[in-house]
Amino acid sequence: MWSDKPQLKIGGALRFNYNLSSWKKEQIKRGGDFGLDMFRINADASYKKLDFHAEYRFYAKSSGGSFLKDGYLTYHFNDSTNLAIGLVQNPFGNTTYNSHNWFFNLPYYLGFEDKASMGIRFHQHSKRWSYDLAFFKNAMELDFGDQTEIDPSRYSNDVAGRNKEINQGNLKMEYLLSDNKRIGISGMLGGVYNIPTGQMGSRWAAAIHTDLSFGKLNLKLQSMYYQYHSADSAQYRDVLSLAAYGSAYEVATKAYLHTASFAYSLPVKLGPVTAVTFYENYSYMNKPQSGFADSQMNVLGGMVTAGNLVTYIDWASGRNQPWLGPEWQNGLSSGDSGSKWHSRFNINIGYYF
Repeated sequence: MWSDKPQLKIGGALRFNYNLSSWKKEQIKRGGDFGLDMFRINADASYKKLDFHAEYRFYAKSSGGSFLKDGYLTYHFNDSTNLAIGLVQNPFGNTTYNSHNWFFNLPYYLGFEDKASMGIRFHQHSKRWSYDLAFFKNAMELDFGDQTEIDPSRYSNDVAGRNKEINQGNLKMEYLLSDNKRIGISGMLGGVYNIPTGQMGSRWAAAIHTDLSFGKLNLKLQSMYYQYHSADSAQYRDVLSLAAYGSAYEVATKAYLHTASFAYSLPVKLGPVTAVTFYENYSYMNKPQSGFADSQMNVLGGMVTAGNLVTYIDWASGRNQPWLGPEWQNGLSSGDSGSKWHSRFNINIGYYF
């Protein structure tokens, strides 16, 4: 099964983006903007039972510039058991994605979807069960100073500002009803180091999730709860900062997150177009803190596949969602009870090679 000769594959993608946002008055006057989304390079190599994977992305300076999305070495003990080390995706919830659209769902913006951290992950599966056990020392670190905050130029949404996430353990178990139907539970427990006080806080999260396919229909459901106990002063106990793509914003230190994502894939023969996928993805964030306003997000759209060219056409809406409205700093923390729904029409065109 494993090759005795080294194998190397280089790939990547070039993506452009058009967007028209309801809360940007001057952009509406221009009829939206069309420009570079990102360029990426992927490298995958293998030799006997050892695999290597890395993905490096290049964005505009205002979106964080360039950074490693993920990168790790994997040793395969056998067909069902492996061990990965490096910048590894966290085994939590529906993976690789808990969504179908270009924007993902709210858990991504809270650091619980397609998130990678520095550590080690053990995976094993049988005919009916799948297990993941992981330990992550910390988020991707770019500055090894004594009291330095993390660099916000990163893909994953990580704890930032006055705190750092460290010593995190993950456990994920799934039961396979069939090849394309699975249900599972996930748990996470870790530390939060507070830079000003030099004291250690804690954080934990738990989720129940399912990924079910019925012919051309796919359904992803997930409900989770997370909580941070910061060792910071009292005025910072209800919020902390997360950062990604060169920017940081506040999030509530505890919340319930519920997502429901539907997708219907339809093979077609229309010139170069071979498939169209329609989807509706909704997520809701309930914040139990007194005076905090809940957040919502909805993405209605479709993906058009034409060979190596993939196009996402999305109508993304949000209420108290920093990336889909003007409530940038506090949308996912205290929010605004009077906030209205805002929307962004988005077309992402990508050539993958």
